[in-house]
Amino acid sequence: MFELFIILKDIILPVFILMGIGFILHKKFTLNLSTLAKVNIYLFVPGFIFVKLYQTQISWQLFGNIALFFIAFIAILFVIATIIAKFSKIEGGKKTAFTNSVMFYNSGNYGVPVNDLVFKSDPFAMSVQVLILTMQNIFLFSYGIFSLQSIRKGKLKALLGYFKMPVMYAMIAGIVFNALNVTVPSFLFVPATYIADGLVAMALITLGAQVAELKFKSGLLTVYLSLTLRLIVGPIVAIGIIYLFRIEGTFAQALLISSAMPTSVNSAVIAQEYNNHPHFAAQVVMFSTLVSALTVTVVIYVARILF
Repeated sequence: MFELFIILKDIILPVFILMGIGFILHKKFTLNLSTLAKVNIYLFVPGFIFVKLYQTQISWQLFGNIALFFIAFIAILFVIATIIAKFSKIEGGKKTAFTNSVMFYNSGNYGVPVNDLVFKSDPFAMSVQVLILTMQNIFLFSYGIFSLQSIRKGKLKALLGYFKMPVMYAMIAGIVFNALNVTVPSFLFVPATYIADGLVAMALITLGAQVAELKFKSGLLTVYLSLTLRLIVGPIVAIGIIYLFRIEGTFAQALLISSAMPTSVNSAVIAQEYNNHPHFAAQVVMFSTLVSALTVTVVIYVARILF
């Protein structure tokens, strides 16, 4: 019960305060949601990814192990979400938004604080979380954007369109500069750091503005299905993979807890940018963040018992 209170106070409450600010601003000034989404995708996200990849001390063996877990985890979730979508008659663009809401989870502004709280700033546990965060961002801003663009433009145009996105080049630069120990001049790195630090606030304010336009009249069954897969089925799948790969200790705990995070805020941002059921995406993010206050606490408890 005490852990639940700590998570609510230190993680959930700050998230909802920022969302609340976005909600109020939109109600008062009617913000341009398309512009907010573009500022996130073309400025804050690339800056964040570059800085995190550039600064993170990467162990390639650890990276390989996490990559295997991540690929298996995402692939299984995709198959399950696709099957559920078929049986629930979720089609077209909404099917893509649905599967994205299950696969993309908030490993950054939610996952990092949870990891820090649970493992008391253990550098190994945090390195696991940062690598999961990196892979999530790479996957979200590659496949995630491609899947949304391909709905209207076709796969070839969507693939070509992705090469116009600054996110890909930020990823490449961050990895290459890190591997080659390239020193970025302070007059460039300081503003990049400021941009990276602004991502969480900007993304949550954008989400709050999206929530301000929501109409909770229909489609909630699909939202509930997404919540169930993301917050309950996701950790169960993670436990199975962890046992299959014989992962133990802090490594196993960090992977399991990371898998329980709510739907990524950025999934709602790209849904807004590409106008693919943005209200559904925002609903899933908001409800999954709220419900995760309980489900993440349970997963933390289970992780300590099992591993």
